[in-house]
Amino acid sequence: MTTLRIATRKSPLALWQTEHVAQRLRAAHPGLIVSLVPLSTRGDEILDRSLAAIGGKGLFLKELELAMQRGDADCAVHSLKDVPMQLEPGFTLAAILARADHADAFVSNQVDTLAALPHGACVGTSSLRRQAQLRALRPDLQLRDLRGNVNTRLAKLDAGDYAAIVLACAGLQRLGFDARIRSRLDAPAWLPAPAQGAIAVECRDDDTATQALFAVLDDAPTRTCVRAERAMNLALHGSCHVPVAALASVHGDGLQLQGLVGSAKDGQCVRAQASGPATAPEALGVAVANQLLAQGARALIDG
Repeated sequence: MTTLRIATRKSPLALWQTEHVAQRLRAAHPGLIVSLVPLSTRGDEILDRSLAAIGGKGLFLKELELAMQRGDADCAVHSLKDVPMQLEPGFTLAAILARADHADAFVSNQVDTLAALPHGACVGTSSLRRQAQLRALRPDLQLRDLRGNVNTRLAKLDAGDYAAIVLACAGLQRLGFDARIRSRLDAPAWLPAPAQGAIAVECRDDDTATQALFAVLDDAPTRTCVRAERAMNLALHGSCHVPVAALASVHGDGLQLQGLVGSAKDGQCVRAQASGPATAPEALGVAVANQLLAQGARALIDG
């Protein structure tokens, strides 16, 4: 193979991530020509409603998968947190790159921390997971939806629409907005979305040539961690309709997983954690999911 075509969304962050993958590939395979195939997805086009209301994060993938099926692209690059727990039949994740910062970012032009926000301040996020944890920590805050790409969200904050917003640290750092991060929202008090900070490459499962090209980019510790996090989410039947958070970490031959299920309505949360062998990440994910269910997670999910 001498030319590889990568499908991508058109947002600045998606294009950055895809160009990052392309550069890594070119370095690993001198002589390989890599081109980007930018596409618009329904998830990018419909910004007046929450993702949960219009069908979930899979909306970011559909057009890219169709392009691969048509033969217009060989693979696609995604933020792994946007990839459904179960891929459409005929597709596989050829590579999961080393994870960037997994944490969420507290972004404000007024104060440095979530705790320092004045009583009743308005915070922007459309993520049910972030809303649940915000309500748990600061039930006095007004939470308002915030959709759009990173630049759009920052512009709304700067226009004074919100006292603060919550975004992923990795997205801000990749776009050169490190200075906008006033503080990191991190474990154990705050948990990220499953697989947050990880970039994944999707391709057809029968395309072994493309899979072989990407093998060099796959990061084993990251893949182990996100397998556990995604298995927990799958066992809970989690989606972007459900406030589920998870973070796994490798410690030698062992793996630790922290999980959370919350309510975006009242901030009620249940938490669990467990450890197991790094060779069995899915089993650990299911174990933590079962702990959460035993504490009443199903009522929060159904609610």
